[in-house]
Amino acid sequence: MSESINILDKDYLQWVEELCKRYRKSQIRAAVKVNTEMLRFYWELGQDIETIEASNRYGSGFYAALSRDLRHKLPDADGLSETSVRYAKRFYCLYSSLEKSLPQAVEKSENTNLPQVVEDLHTVLFSIPWGHHRYIIDKCSDDAHKALFYVHQTMENGWSRSMLLNFLGTDLYERSGKALTNFKKTLPDMNSDLAQEITKDPYDFSFTGVRGKYNERKLKDALLANITKFLLELGTGFAYVGKEYRLQIDEKEKFIDLLFYNLKLSCYVVVEVKIGEFDFPDAGQLSGYVVACNHLLRQEGRDNPTIGLLICKQKSNTIAQYALEGSSQPIGISEYELSKLYPKKVEGTIPSIKELEEKIEKETEKSTKDE
Repeated sequence: MSESINILDKDYLQWVEELCKRYRKSQIRAAVKVNTEMLRFYWELGQDIETIEASNRYGSGFYAALSRDLRHKLPDADGLSETSVRYAKRFYCLYSSLEKSLPQAVEKSENTNLPQVVEDLHTVLFSIPWGHHRYIIDKCSDDAHKALFYVHQTMENGWSRSMLLNFLGTDLYERSGKALTNFKKTLPDMNSDLAQEITKDPYDFSFTGVRGKYNERKLKDALLANITKFLLELGTGFAYVGKEYRLQIDEKEKFIDLLFYNLKLSCYVVVEVKIGEFDFPDAGQLSGYVVACNHLLRQEGRDNPTIGLLICKQKSNTIAQYALEGSSQPIGISEYELSKLYPKKVEGTIPSIKELEEKIEKETEKSTKDE
């Protein structure tokens, strides 16, 4: 029987660490491969069901029968429930509509071919877990472009199911890239589209918990107290630099509300938050901060031009558009909402705090009179 020994050689220990890392990576690759092949199976299953019009041919009990027969033939297999079979058809039908529009897109490009574009689409679709797909299918069943947007976002951000479900409930697709900007005019083509993509309108600040009367300081403090959620709302690639960031300009000090750096764009992003309605001077102030950052912070060869984003409670689109046309700096203007996730009260729902307080006051007055 061989003796157990401890090898303390530095190279050996380092080799063991490397083997462990390699093993974990192989586990991850294996899990990704299994997921990809399972999704490919669901795609082809959905395609078969649609092609042969199985539900019409075999009647209303078809899905239950197919699930039963598959599980009988494959007793050790997972994911063959009636529900999964139904989702397989929905999965294929939702995204196959994108395949039908691909030939026209390919015709406009000299550098791509249809098989490659189709394969690229499949690669994206087969890159996130089936459980995520089911959430997306439920929420975006009639809009393939919207569904694909959430697939891309899940891939880029590594969203868990709960995070995906949260963003599906905040109208992220409808809000993304919707800020009024002058990026097309003020940024190179290569950066202007990407800069537009990182904007939203409106921004959802409901996570701050701010209600009732508040001022700008209270709102900014609440944003930073929830910095992780704030960065998630801003989007991929934002890194926090500072609050009320100080700029020394000659003899004067200027303070930027919030300063970020965007790793995708390789540039500073000045964010000004206003609790009132947007007006012309706001754009002038933001443009001044953008220019100052370019002079004082931006490093040539490393950073692209600074962009500015003003997030206000309310704006006139016409005034905002005039302000953007009058600025030579890349800036965007959006609104924010504090209670987007809270539905309007309907009869029979839980009463508001104000209603409860009024009721308590009435009960108190009544009891006082009775005494």
